[in-house]
Amino acid sequence: MSYIWSDQLIALGIPIFYFVPLRVLLADLILVLFNLLTGQFKLVEIRDLWKFALLSLFEPLVYFLCETYGIKETGSPTISAMIVASVPVFSVVAGMVFFRERVSLLNRVGIAVTFLGIILVLLSRAECGTPGNFAFGIVLLAIAVLAEVGHATMTKHLSSTYRPQVIVMYQFLVGAVYMLPLFLVEGLENYEPRFTSWEVFRPILCLALLCSSLAFSLWAMTIKRLGVAKSSVFLAMMCVATALVAEVIGRERLCLVQWIGIGVAVVGIVLSQYTVCRRSPRDPR
Repeated sequence: MSYIWSDQLIALGIPIFYFVPLRVLLADLILVLFNLLTGQFKLVEIRDLWKFALLSLFEPLVYFLCETYGIKETGSPTISAMIVASVPVFSVVAGMVFFRERVSLLNRVGIAVTFLGIILVLLSRAECGTPGNFAFGIVLLAIAVLAEVGHATMTKHLSSTYRPQVIVMYQFLVGAVYMLPLFLVEGLENYEPRFTSWEVFRPILCLALLCSSLAFSLWAMTIKRLGVAKSSVFLAMMCVATALVAEVIGRERLCLVQWIGIGVAVVGIVLSQYTVCRRSPRDPR
């Protein structure tokens, strides 16, 4: 839904440097309140300050801005989600290099199939019609993909010391500081009273509460338990959810080739998560 809500704000003419910093700030305030009420609040150790600074640089700063501008330039929430779905390809490398995570041959085939589905959707853009500065949007989304890999890697490093909700809380706090100059200079440059209307504030609140506070906390928990490579594969499901919701609400219509590409990507996701359980020779079952 984050792709669709962001696309709605862009369609309303709301500056990206206005609603993205607000989304990050609201998400941080929600998480601060949650951690205080649940007794999970914890101060950052001095030795970890640089890790949170780098984490917040990757995401939300670079990722959110490149992702949102990518949605704007490609003119398609679904296509944008498909590009971000390529994160597993790069996350596998990061997981193996930094954490020595094992990925079976079948898992690698699944990731390749997922990537094939993404390519199929992109190649069909000429047939189905995709407005906007598509090539520039793809470049921005590719940068967002690399930023997400960096974010997942740093989250894995921090997850052994901090709870997921605490990691995301400080991540958005530092991210809000990063974005403050952009908000003051660019976001408020052409400010209009309608920017504070419920029509605008509702999707921003949804982005902050559901897509940032809730989803990012669950995401950090997933990275901690499954590792960088396997957890990142689930990002490919975003394109399926985005396509289905966009189709239902009439925001975007996909052609047959694009739906086939999404289906291929889903098959790849299943294969990439498949684990063969080897039985012991002494096991009577």
